[in-house]
Amino acid sequence: MLDDQTPSVAATSLAQADAIATQLHQRKDAWVNVSIPDRITYLQRCLDGVRAVAPEWATAACHAKGIDPASTLAGEEWFVGPTATIAGLRSLMLTLEAKGQPKPVRLRSHSGQTIAQVFPTNVMERLLWRGFVGEVWLQPEKPPTQGKVYRQKPAAGTLALVLGAGNVSSIAPLDALHKLFAEDAVVLLKMNPVNAYMGALLETAFQPLRKDGFLEIVYGGAELGRHLCQHPLVDTIHITGSHHTHDAIVWGSTPDEQAQRKTTNQPLTTKPITSELGCVTPVIVIPGHWSEADIAFQARHVAGMVVHNASFNCAAAKVIITAKGWAQRDVFLAQLQQELAKTPARKAYYPGAQERYQAFLERYPQAIALGQSEPTTVPWTLMPAVPAQAGEYALTQEAFCGVLADVSLNATDAGDFLTQAIAFVNEQVWGNLSCTILVDTRTQKHLGAEFEAAIAQLKYGAIGINVWSAVLFSLPVFSWGAFPGNSLQDITSGHGVVHNAYLFEHPQKSVLRAPFRIFPLPIWFARHPNLLQLAQRFTDFQAKPSWRQLLKVALASLRG
Repeated sequence: MLDDQTPSVAATSLAQADAIATQLHQRKDAWVNVSIPDRITYLQRCLDGVRAVAPEWATAACHAKGIDPASTLAGEEWFVGPTATIAGLRSLMLTLEAKGQPKPVRLRSHSGQTIAQVFPTNVMERLLWRGFVGEVWLQPEKPPTQGKVYRQKPAAGTLALVLGAGNVSSIAPLDALHKLFAEDAVVLLKMNPVNAYMGALLETAFQPLRKDGFLEIVYGGAELGRHLCQHPLVDTIHITGSHHTHDAIVWGSTPDEQAQRKTTNQPLTTKPITSELGCVTPVIVIPGHWSEADIAFQARHVAGMVVHNASFNCAAAKVIITAKGWAQRDVFLAQLQQELAKTPARKAYYPGAQERYQAFLERYPQAIALGQSEPTTVPWTLMPAVPAQAGEYALTQEAFCGVLADVSLNATDAGDFLTQAIAFVNEQVWGNLSCTILVDTRTQKHLGAEFEAAIAQLKYGAIGINVWSAVLFSLPVFSWGAFPGNSLQDITSGHGVVHNAYLFEHPQKSVLRAPFRIFPLPIWFARHPNLLQLAQRFTDFQAKPSWRQLLKVALASLRG
């Protein structure tokens, strides 16, 4: 494992932050009046900037996470960093070319709810994502209106504070871009201390927006965050992080203060606040008749959902839910255990991982550690036979480290299991950000309308069917955020959405459907043999799509 080569970053003083907030405040009305053609120019220049720093960006993230930048695993940092950011920039360009109202592939209705198909949109996407279909489901009885800020220009601008996430390097810039181009706000971005090293690269890549006073980046910890949240010039706040951080901002710094303020409904701030705050992410495995190849594929699929980014993802698989009467259940779980055991441990770079891991071990002595625990790593760990009951620790605490709870429901039939599983995840598993369902083609066809009704009943903001739900984060046409309805007092996975390149005004959730066996090998699978080259080729394609670049992506993917 590489030594940490992460550079230290000087903190922004409160006085410096005040001066920056003042400068941005003075430019917020000017941003509202920037024309669509000029905004497209900003996006293109920033896209070029991200492409220019992409190799350095990926290398910096690799060093921080203990990855050899020349190894195939380094491709992961390309995909979740510059590649995802470029995809977001290009999607916004297409949105603005359509004057903020890009036309969905098609619209349909399900029980009074409008569903917009948004993916794939062209021949290249259909070839890259064979068999995939993606939708944004709108809130029931709401119209499919789009791009309000481009239909009804606000009279005055706003200054948005974005509190960046520390785990995935594209989150902070994508959140900032959403505030700028979807909500018409200038942005003060505070980097998370965990990946503050990314700030200098973002400063370079987004220099066109910074130069004209529409975006700036600051550095510091909780003190700076509190100061800016209470700053009189900050109009709105967005946070990607934990619900604990959210509650500290809104309700106070101690449990007693939070409880008292919640009881009297006296938040520390009444500024509009949007948030994406994590989830105990479930994977629902519908029983069917699977071949040996099916079992091997899906075991590797779930393992990839656990180990990606050392499991420091809000959408990392944390609960695997199966039918107790499924004849192939034990074989599948044994194969999953083997896949995790074959995957090398990763540096536990995110603070508190060891403490969170030990808390799970104390409660689940039956846990199976698939590797040795070291000071710098957390072994992939399967927790068998976790009870499917209300309040269970593994179902109510987001681990943010490499553990996976095994839960079985008392069912054999696919339909009975599906009914139980939907109720279980909606009511007993904490969070409502994202979930994944695995179902073979024959079983899904047999379930028919029952399966579609189950999707409608799921209270999650992002749903992957035969595809890891985190993939919806990487495709900016989808809305990304919690299922609507969380209150400030019980914020759970957050409030509001980001990405949402179609600029739908009333998104409820996004659904991505994939074939039961995806081909070629998906990029999020553990131990992908050609990930680095594939990521570099895909970055080039996203930056400037062409048939030549598409062919390079196809050849690299087939080598996987």
